[in-house]
Amino acid sequence: MRYARTRLRNPAHAEDAVQDARVAALAAGGSFQGRSALGTWLTGILKHKIVDCVRRTARDQFEPLSEHTVARPPGLPTAGRPRQPRCYSALRRAPRFRRGHVQVQSSDQPVLRDIVLVGGGHSHVTVLRRFGMRPLPGVRLTLICRDTHTPYSGMLPGYIAGHYRYDEVHIDLSRLAQFAGARFYRDEALGLDLGAGRVRCRDRPPVPYDLLSINIGSTPQMRDLPGAAEHAVPVKPISGFDARWRQLLERVRGHAGRMSIAVVGAGAGGVELTLAMQYRLRGELRALGRDPDALQFHLLTREDRILPTHNAWVQDTFMRVLAQREVVVHRDAEVVEVSASGVRTAGGETVRADETIWVTQAGGAAWLRDSGLALDEGGFICVEDTLRTVTAPNVFAAGDIASMVNHKLEKAGVFAVRQGPPLAENLRRAVEGRALKPYRPQRRWLALISTGDRHAVASRGTLGVQGDWTWRWKDWIDRRFMAKFDRLPAMTAAAPVAQSSIRLEGDEASQAISAIAMRCGGCGAKVGASVLSRALGALRPVERDDVLIGLHAPDDAAVVRVPPGKAMVHTVDFFRAFIDDPYVFGKVAANHALGDIFAMGAEAQSATAIATVPPGLEAKVEDVLLQMMTGAVEVLNEAGCALVGGHTGEGRELALGFAVNGLLDEAGALALRKGGLRPGDVLILTKPLGTGTLFAAHARLEARGRWIDAALASMCQSSRLAARCLREHAASACTDLTGFGLLGHLVEMTRPSEVDAELDLSAIPVLEGAEETSAAGILSSLQPANVRLRRALRNQQEAVGHPRYALIFDPQTAGGLLAGVPADRAEACLAALRKLGYGHAAAIGRVLAQGQALEPIVLRLH
Repeated sequence: MRYARTRLRNPAHAEDAVQDARVAALAAGGSFQGRSALGTWLTGILKHKIVDCVRRTARDQFEPLSEHTVARPPGLPTAGRPRQPRCYSALRRAPRFRRGHVQVQSSDQPVLRDIVLVGGGHSHVTVLRRFGMRPLPGVRLTLICRDTHTPYSGMLPGYIAGHYRYDEVHIDLSRLAQFAGARFYRDEALGLDLGAGRVRCRDRPPVPYDLLSINIGSTPQMRDLPGAAEHAVPVKPISGFDARWRQLLERVRGHAGRMSIAVVGAGAGGVELTLAMQYRLRGELRALGRDPDALQFHLLTREDRILPTHNAWVQDTFMRVLAQREVVVHRDAEVVEVSASGVRTAGGETVRADETIWVTQAGGAAWLRDSGLALDEGGFICVEDTLRTVTAPNVFAAGDIASMVNHKLEKAGVFAVRQGPPLAENLRRAVEGRALKPYRPQRRWLALISTGDRHAVASRGTLGVQGDWTWRWKDWIDRRFMAKFDRLPAMTAAAPVAQSSIRLEGDEASQAISAIAMRCGGCGAKVGASVLSRALGALRPVERDDVLIGLHAPDDAAVVRVPPGKAMVHTVDFFRAFIDDPYVFGKVAANHALGDIFAMGAEAQSATAIATVPPGLEAKVEDVLLQMMTGAVEVLNEAGCALVGGHTGEGRELALGFAVNGLLDEAGALALRKGGLRPGDVLILTKPLGTGTLFAAHARLEARGRWIDAALASMCQSSRLAARCLREHAASACTDLTGFGLLGHLVEMTRPSEVDAELDLSAIPVLEGAEETSAAGILSSLQPANVRLRRALRNQQEAVGHPRYALIFDPQTAGGLLAGVPADRAEACLAALRKLGYGHAAAIGRVLAQGQALEPIVLRLH
């Protein structure tokens, strides 16, 4: 331990020092299990030494966490006050690491370089956090990931066993990206164009990059095994395992009689997962009053031993644990076929199984084979010591998907975590044109494997120990890692524009100077013609016979024809972006603009766009325009509405709006207006409330990513089919909910209809998380103006304490339709709406005859 303490004085050797200390500590304890007095004494020394070492080096290993200090692991002996390294004190004095706060980079800084991160793995979350703590002026990060919440693999077995809740083991990528100032594209990468520097995605236009990093983990390789793809449940990618695990949990709960589960793969992941699942499922059966022994587990491996990369003591220890738990271990049993009733091995053995879990070695994603990147025999990306690919100098890879050509590494989460800091540093160096630093993977590392219950085995090299205290130690390490991504420092006002360290040449240099110079107004603020033509040239608006001149033959203005017997309906909407994904923003903006047309019962005919885009390098402006307008055109095309023209200019913030024309029968027989409610009508709302408070919380890092996902999904859902359904069920009046909120729009309906209305607060559908954020006082900036309408409430004082009271004032973006439907048609209307996909549609009140009270709205609380 003396050698380790000496080396701690040099922060550069902190990692080696902590490993040396762990070796010394494990050597002191050896494989004692505490069964004798000597063993107990040595194990106590082991615990004390390890905790002392970890506490003293913790701040050298990790960045400071706001005002949170390093606490000792719960249940372990105190080892004295940890010494604070000098490097940590220096960081605290640095302005960019002010305790508890991080300054937001000014939006006036033009984007000069794009770093695109594909995948939300353990390395990339560290990259995001580090760039959030220390932004690089002129650099924009974009994260492309199909999942909003990424699991931490070290805690996944504990989650399966029931020791942790979902949010305790998942990193919220949406929130982390917001903290880092990164754009979060919830999509899936399907290919690369190395020559053009673009990532091809499943649901959006290609995403350009200057630097690219890939951290997507591994993919199960089951296609060549008969029946595996149809009947086996793959653990990897672990980001999707939670849904599959929940399905398995429900099947076990609902399965009567005996049940058998086979786990294929007996490495650390397979063994740990088997014991975690068994522990949880036996507990579930006990809670249901059923016999836990009716559940049988089989563990199969093609090796002659389990845990082949671990020492003999660890292998023997887990063989004893598996035997005690009555898990049947099948060695030298390579699975060659999977069926609905079990698996068959190469030796001819058939193992009956109701469920088969696949935990064997996975490979690289299939799309990488056509990417042009050099891959190893397993399909993993070959990288140099700097984590840069051997193929392309502007493409990096880390974690399981990376294969270091100079180091043969096990596919273990520890390396993905360790590669995060050097990857972040090398991305920073690469974009600045500086020399990269090599990553030196450790030759030996500490492995902590749980046994399902709150007990774990620790090993390093030939040494190992076990105990309940080991699990508490593992729990402390894991929770401490997760705290870095949960307890994010608060963000303060943007700092002044800093000089970028990115070197530019030629046209890029002049464009960058122009972008930060004083910008012209008037027509001088237009986006350049070449940029505009390239961006719009990729769009394919729907063509209509009644559009005589539009984008297919551009002119000074569009010309549309009004068909005989039709009247024209006009509306306009415009607002600035509230999310960093221009593609999704374009979809929401188009849906919002179309809402008024649909609420009137009209057919959308044509739309003219008006957009503002922050100035910058032409390539960056072009991409933002393309992404945003592609999303908008997809929505317009679906509605049969032709984009016929528009205007695009420079502005400090991204914004988009549309002037939309619609067609309605000239007689107006099918027109739906705000006036027309009749006493006895049932009030139907087609979408949930809460977008205002949720996005206010999102801006403050107070909203969970899945809440924002659900809100965006609701905002991207068109109201076209809902409007048609309401008309078919004889709706008397209709309006779409926007900035004035539910109460404001309902008041607008009652006044011309000369009626009163009753709202059932408990029946109002709300988005997940909206009650929590509004109760916390996180409200839209428009909310105070909307609250003034409380004078329209007859029993306002009684309702103030209701959890949904604040949400009736919440301003909505691309909100649902509010309509009055005859009472005898309401149930059929709701059933039809839900069948059309409006799952939150609900009857939220009824229309009353106008009374003597001045206040037209009464709230029902129960």
